[in-house]
Parts: sequence; structure tokens; C-alpha cells
Amino acid sequence: MPDQPEPPPSDRFKAEMPQIPGIGAAGTPRTKARRVPVLIVVGSATVLAAVVVGGQLLSKKRSDTLATPTPTIDATVDPPSALPELTVPVVSEGNPVIVQVGELAKAWESQQFSFPDRATGINVPAMLVRLPGASAAQASGYWAFALKEAYGRCQLEYVADLTRLRTDYGYRGASHPMVGNPCSRTVYDPLKYGAIAGNVLARGAIVQGTDLRPPLGIEVKIRGKEILAVRME
Repeated sequence: MPDQPEPPPSDRFKAEMPQIPGIGAAGTPRTKARRVPVLIVVGSATVLAAVVVGGQLLSKKRSDTLATPTPTIDATVDPPSALPELTVPVVSEGNPVIVQVGELAKAWESQQFSFPDRATGINVPAMLVRLPGASAAQASGYWAFALKEAYGRCQLEYVADLTRLRTDYGYRGASHPMVGNPCSRTVYDPLKYGAIAGNVLARGAIVQGTDLRPPLGIEVKIRGKEILAVRME
């Protein structure tokens, strides 16, 4: 057999690199080269699982929120109790009855009604008052008058509260109910008579204020047990 040629001098003296267990020829750790892809896969799977679980929880929370009915507030308010309506008879020539005699049993009791003004034909508010010291069966035991200022637009009022006469009208001489004009603070006394045009006396003399005359009077008659309004002056 022919002799093998000798290697070149440069290769003759090249020592082989010692092999260290676990290290590849290129110096890269074999184990690390295999573990990196595994760690990447495991980490990706963990992140994906977390995203999926989080999405499921968020979806469930939204579903629960939509499924839960929104509480409603009952804004219904009970209406206030209705005040009792005052019974105000509408009196006319065809129906002149104001009230029954027995309904005004005591002195200074009153009944409001409406009565047509002959000049305009319009019903105006009026008042019937039981006077003290007279028989209930006699017309003289009552005073009816229009709750309308004779020469103005203000409405008069029957004031049975003596404190109001002092505080609202500044009148301190009252010992019984009076009639007042809140616009002029005029006070009329139902037990006194005052002069009107033609030198005629009319009930309701002015005891304080600047009004020109007593309230417009309404003639009253008694028919059996009924009190009638006949005409307004």
C-alpha cells in the first residue's frame, strides 16, 4: 500500500479542541439552544390563556350588567288633599233664595252668595250676615250687601277676626266683626248707618278710611223659612 502523504506542517501540530459535555462545536450551549423555543412557546401559551380568561370575565361582567335591571325611582307624588269647596248660591230674580233661616243660627254668622248687578247684569259677590239682637224670622235681623266697592274695582271682605282688624287695617275700636276694603283700609261698621246720596241712610257707616259711602245694600225678605235677596240698590 502506498504510504499516506503527511499532513502539512500547519495541520500537523493542530490540537483538537477538547469536548466539554453539553457544549456544541460552535461553542453554543446545546441545552440553551433547545430550551429557548420551549420557553417562548410556554410563555406565549400563558399570555394567550390570560387574554382568553380575561376576555371571558369581561364578557360575563358586561352580560351581568346588561341583565341587571336599572332601578327606577317612583316619582309619583300623591296629590294634596282637596280643600272643601265653599257653597256659594247663585241668586237671581227667578231663584231668590240665599239660605234657610235655621242655617244662620247665631249672631255674626254669614253666608256668601252672588247677585246680579242691575246696571251691568253681571253677578257680583255678596254677603248675608245675621245681626245680633233681632229675630231670625224678621228681615231686620239680617244685612245683605255687595262685596264690591261702590265706586271702584276693589272687593270688600267680611272680617270676623278682630286681630286682623288691628294688624291689617290698623283699627282698634272693633268689638264685633266689621267689613273692610283692603285697598284703602277703610272699615265699615255693620251696626251703624251712614249717609248716601239723597240724604238716605244705609247700613255700614264708615268708621275709618277714605271711601265715599257704605257698601251697596241688598234688600232682604223672609218667605216662610227661606231668606230671599230681592234687589240691590
